[in-house]
Amino acid sequence: DALLPGAVASLREHPCLVLRASTGAGKTTRLPSALLDSTAGAVLLVEPRRLAARAAARRIAFERGCRLGSEVGYHVRFDRQATSSTRLVAMTPGIALNLLRDDPALEGIGCVILDEFHERGVETDLIAGVLRVVRETLRPDLRGVVMSATVDASRVSAYLGGCPTLDSPGRLFPVSIGHEPVPQGPDWPAGVTRAVPRVLASAAGGILVFLPGWREIRQVAERLPRRAGLATMPLHGDLSPEEQDEGLAPRAGARRVILSTNVAESSVTVPGVRAVVDSGLARQLAHDPATGLDRHVVRPVCRA
Repeated sequence: DALLPGAVASLREHPCLVLRASTGAGKTTRLPSALLDSTAGAVLLVEPRRLAARAAARRIAFERGCRLGSEVGYHVRFDRQATSSTRLVAMTPGIALNLLRDDPALEGIGCVILDEFHERGVETDLIAGVLRVVRETLRPDLRGVVMSATVDASRVSAYLGGCPTLDSPGRLFPVSIGHEPVPQGPDWPAGVTRAVPRVLASAAGGILVFLPGWREIRQVAERLPRRAGLATMPLHGDLSPEEQDEGLAPRAGARRVILSTNVAESSVTVPGVRAVVDSGLARQLAHDPATGLDRHVVRPVCRA
């Protein structure tokens, strides 16, 4: 919040801004809301994932005291909670590209925010490039913001014409890290299943478990022991909106074990989590030269 006046003032004088803020600092919800109050046109908040777009819109609407879909809404694939009068719309990159294709000048749009830019998808990079061309040719009044916790701010700033950068260091807390031996081969979920009860016994609050995909989430959920007062719930992009909201909403009186894909690494902040069990694996798209096709494979997460 301390950076908001400076960010708003910077965008009055410069067309672009790069904001680097620690995870959980509030950049996804606080800055778009502040820009909504200071921008004549609408604000587009581009999130790399559907779950994050929905969660961000819901939180911003809650903080502003408005009904979701009125002043603040979202638009993702097969799901839209927004009208023509909605002034802040959280959306995924695919929806944003469709909007740019249909209306390259972005009439009525005052600012476009690219959140979690470090994820660097092809669609997000294309949006950044198109917005630069639109601003230089059709809409010099259009404002753009790039936000991330880990992005190389100097490189992004240089690409955007040497625009200002702001840093919010946030608050840091001590984190203890332990390593649990995991069996090699296809039965590695057994190691995760053993680690979760040990963490439950040594840490208070909820536990967030990172797994490659919904198949592994189901395998671990079936093996975890059932306990009174302990809720086990999945969190991934293929869940219904209601199920995703249940995983993100704080719950009083019950400890939670949230089995999640990497959607919860940086795109959303899960409340009540005091411990994390990370499998160190992710399902990624890889090219198979033998077949000439792309396929999803489980591989160790890049250390970088």
